[in-house]
Amino acid sequence: MKTDQSKGQAGTLESGDILVFIDLSVQEKGISIDLDSPSIVPFGKQIILTIKDTLVNLGIHDAYVKAQDRGALDCAISARVETAARRALSSTIGEVGRCL
Repeated sequence: MKTDQSKGQAGTLESGDILVFIDLSVQEKGISIDLDSPSIVPFGKQIILTIKDTLVNLGIHDAYVKAQDRGALDCAISARVETAARRALSSTIGEVGRCL
């Protein structure tokens, strides 16, 4: 089975969690986020800011992110985004330790 070399995912659709898919194959496009959340009106801007800040802190400036939030706290969002990004980077480079 062949896997896509620039994608990663983390999380679940359980209550209090977030499912994050990251595609690093986009070039020179910036960070694009597609957010699905039942609390998008009160918390959507904060969720998007948390996702962007986490990626920038990892040195990622071009990515497509699909996030399906189910009430996750900022710390859970950051952890899921970081894990998905590291998985995408490790599949591209070969090992997580050399990615960041």
